[in-house]
Amino acid sequence: MQRAQIGIIGGSGLYDMAGVTDREEVKVTTPFGEPSGPYVLGTLRGRRVAFLARHGAGHRISPSELNFRANIFGLKTLGVEYILSASAVGSLKEEYRPAHIVIPDQFFDRTKGRPSTFFGRGLVGHVGFAHPFCRILSGIAYDTGKKAGITIHKGGTYVCMEGPQFSTLAESMLYRSWGMDIIGMTNLQEAKLAREAEICYTTIALVTDYDCWHPEHDSVTVEMVMSTLSKNATTAQEIIAGAVERLPYDRTCECASALKYALVTRPEMIPDQVKADLAPIIGKYVTALN
Repeated sequence: MQRAQIGIIGGSGLYDMAGVTDREEVKVTTPFGEPSGPYVLGTLRGRRVAFLARHGAGHRISPSELNFRANIFGLKTLGVEYILSASAVGSLKEEYRPAHIVIPDQFFDRTKGRPSTFFGRGLVGHVGFAHPFCRILSGIAYDTGKKAGITIHKGGTYVCMEGPQFSTLAESMLYRSWGMDIIGMTNLQEAKLAREAEICYTTIALVTDYDCWHPEHDSVTVEMVMSTLSKNATTAQEIIAGAVERLPYDRTCECASALKYALVTRPEMIPDQVKADLAPIIGKYVTALN
């Protein structure tokens, strides 16, 4: 039974969005362990949504420690088909100023061995990821921000670094020379897993600083990031609420059938435990092939 069609990942402050009613807290256990915390279900602009605080209550989970698989799997079991992910990023371009919003369209991976697939353990699957963000969902998020008069940029590459330390100056300058646009520590694995789970995904990137390449920002601090992030919170909520209201109930994008030709292991060779664990994701395909 679908309990929420739209998932929202971000800071715990998103729970306090004006207009969210019928709130309930739901704990979900997954084959991949515990999510960052309980999901908060509610109604926003007439749509059922599920909120998740990415770093847990009180921001206690480091980017490298996040259980991305559990977080996305939990949303899948709740029936989520769209994920709006809000996160803080540093800017690698002069024109993307602190307090601006970016809706990126590409990723560049600089993480180090984080689990980022549901497959393995006897099941091989390869999803297309050339275009890692849902074009329809991203377009709606961008258009919503634009119509609201928010300074928002469409497109750009998000460098996902390991952290938790900020970049060195040499790294920051290198990313700029490569033409990268923004840098963060969390969204790549979410996007990969959402694609495998056939969930539409987009990032609402909240620019908090210029990263250390900028002569006026040569030492990025948590204080700097959090100060700008608090100012961005209201803007992010406005975009999310507006996008939630405009999302189509029926999906026509490629995300909705990402696994159609992705599973290469013969159904009878998939271990029974893997079939059971991944039933919310692969059930319709494995059943059909059997």
